[in-house]
Amino acid sequence: MSQEDIFKKVQGVLVDALGVDDEEVTPTARLTTDLHAESIDFLDIVFRIEKAFGFKIGQGELFPDNINDPKYVQDGLVNAAGLALLKEKMPHVDFSEFANDPKLEKVSEVFTVTSLVNFVQGKLAASAAA
Repeated sequence: MSQEDIFKKVQGVLVDALGVDDEEVTPTARLTTDLHAESIDFLDIVFRIEKAFGFKIGQGELFPDNINDPKYVQDGLVNAAGLALLKEKMPHVDFSEFANDPKLEKVSEVFTVTSLVNFVQGKLAASAAA
């Protein structure tokens, strides 16, 4: 499946899950700040991606689930260990901008439409290789 085909399916998932228009779902659109996704929406997005692409997504695989751990956060900032963990567990996300201002409250802003497309592309490639 091409990246464009994946984008179109992800776009459909986000239109259905978030009630946004196709034009709003651009590659650089951030799920929270641009498309107004809330925490409950992330569960719906995971479910819809699983259904659309026919694979399972493990807990914490697409979006972080344990980043609040005191090992990874000090004074509201994600520390170097936390950032390393995020990068390791989520290679589909570009953390370069977040690394400059690693406020825990801003971690959800790193998730863009492109990060979802990259995630799906990686999952499909892994299942094809298996």
